[in-house]
Amino acid sequence: MIRFTLIGAGRIGKIHAENIARHPKATLAYVADADAGAARTLAEQWSAKPIALESAVTAQDVDAVLIASSTDTHADWIERCAAAGKPVFCEKPLDLDMVRASACLKTAQQAGIALYLGFNRRYDPSFMRLKQEIVAGTIGRLETLHIISRDPSPPPVEYVKRSGGLFRDMMIHDLDMARWLLGSEPVEVFARGSALVDPAIGAAGDVDTAMVMLRTADGKLCQIANSRRCSFGYDQRIEAFGSDGMVRADNHTATSVTVAGSSGYNTEPALPFFLERYADAYRLELQDFIAALEKQKVELATGEDGRKALQLADAAQRSLTSGQPVAVG
Repeated sequence: MIRFTLIGAGRIGKIHAENIARHPKATLAYVADADAGAARTLAEQWSAKPIALESAVTAQDVDAVLIASSTDTHADWIERCAAAGKPVFCEKPLDLDMVRASACLKTAQQAGIALYLGFNRRYDPSFMRLKQEIVAGTIGRLETLHIISRDPSPPPVEYVKRSGGLFRDMMIHDLDMARWLLGSEPVEVFARGSALVDPAIGAAGDVDTAMVMLRTADGKLCQIANSRRCSFGYDQRIEAFGSDGMVRADNHTATSVTVAGSSGYNTEPALPFFLERYADAYRLELQDFIAALEKQKVELATGEDGRKALQLADAAQRSLTSGQPVAVG
């Protein structure tokens, strides 16, 4: 039985707390948060104990740490876990700054701890099936990849100001998916973006609508489209096109019912947001983290995957600013 400390009792922390508590090979031992009351409430809900931040990763009866705290704390927590010799599963990203992210990754590597990142979309069953079809050669040689990711509504501007920007905060998920599905590293990034949803986002120095083109050394092309607004729900679609065909993963709806009449066909909207859309993915990624601790082969993003996704996000930001394609690395 693997005993976990959970760092962070917010929205994502609550999802992880339930998944840990319900897993047959795991126990939620402790919950820590800067808000002691939130930690206590979540701990009590799942028969765990609240623990002070300073003791969260050094407890002798803890086998692994799951970090679901705010982004600006991730690197510090990873380094504290490295010093304590605790394996880590951390929500994305490592950090918003490449230098800081690389330093914390180096610390984890030198300590020899397992470090995995929460790029949960790798564990969406539909996207996993799409990946399997690409690898199996069902569509022949992969040539182009189209990734669409649109949020139902924009976040508060105060969040945008500290988010690191759309590429590091939102698109970084899609950049990881692109690397995972393409099977070869992007060598060039070209980005365009606008503030079309909320003028305040533009005034804050960010964009809310963006398109990015990635090119790999062997010529594969990937187009990523992001928007902070979508009238029909959480839009999450991927299409892979190859020499012999195409494989596509479409949006999920609450049911698969279609109503037809004289006015045409009517289906339900896409699921409202990521907590509903990726509920299975959060559960399955935890399952594979536990499998990784048992030395099994998994699809989890590593700390190095996190660094490379951030590298692509940085390149996209530079391309947006310069108006020119940017070589990766």
